[in-house]
Amino acid sequence: MFATEKLIKMALEEDLGSGDVTTLSTVPPGTVSRALIKAKQECVASGMQVLGLVFRTLDSSLKIEAQVTDGDRVQAGDPLMAVSGNVISILMAERVALNFVQRLCGIATLTARFVAEVEAYSAEIVDTRKTTPGWRSLEKYAVQVGGARNHRHGLFDGILIKDNHIRAAGTVTDAVSHALAMAPHGLKIEVEAADMKEVKEAARAGAEIILLDNMSEDLLRESVSFVRDEYPAIKLEASGGIILENVAQVAACGVDFISVGALTHSAPAIDISLDLVS
Repeated sequence: MFATEKLIKMALEEDLGSGDVTTLSTVPPGTVSRALIKAKQECVASGMQVLGLVFRTLDSSLKIEAQVTDGDRVQAGDPLMAVSGNVISILMAERVALNFVQRLCGIATLTARFVAEVEAYSAEIVDTRKTTPGWRSLEKYAVQVGGARNHRHGLFDGILIKDNHIRAAGTVTDAVSHALAMAPHGLKIEVEAADMKEVKEAARAGAEIILLDNMSEDLLRESVSFVRDEYPAIKLEASGGIILENVAQVAACGVDFISVGALTHSAPAIDISLDLVS
């Protein structure tokens, strides 16, 4: 939460600068009102705590009344939160507060759509590190709210050997051997593979998870068949070019995980508004 508070303060400072000249020149000091924050389209609620924190960071005297909790399905027109108190404070915080909640609801909503597409299969949807700089914890939280799982949070908490690591090490076998010798205890070793040759080499080298990168459905099925028959303990993750329209077909190939960068890098913001009501 400390990182979120820093992010909120930075966002408020960025927007306010030396002061909200419009509000300060039009609203009499001491004016009090109540505002409702409403969703203008169907969505999955996410970021309610952050939404309230933006207002409280600017003015701790504001009264915050959440109308929903994270994970709730919200219809167009439903209120998310009521904010009461000094109108000047409410209007100064409005845009920053909406920016946060629109983004987080958008990620949770898109994630929930992906999760729904694969509910008939055993594959789990996971996110990636393709996040907005500074927003990673919040965006990965929104992914969880939407019903998916987090992949590694950063470079420090998961080993994922990709094509450039393999080139630098020499071969897939060399890269995995180095990782087995040097990796911190407890971290699983995941290896990216683009074809059957790399899948087989990664499996034989000791990979615990193989990432099947940008493979056709036929190649996915072939890879899954080989690993399930020869190395049943290895988990399989599909990644690359996965969209709502094809995620079910990918899940049907029998992988354990499907990583989707679009959850965080391409989620459309939800239309949310704030209106003074009294």
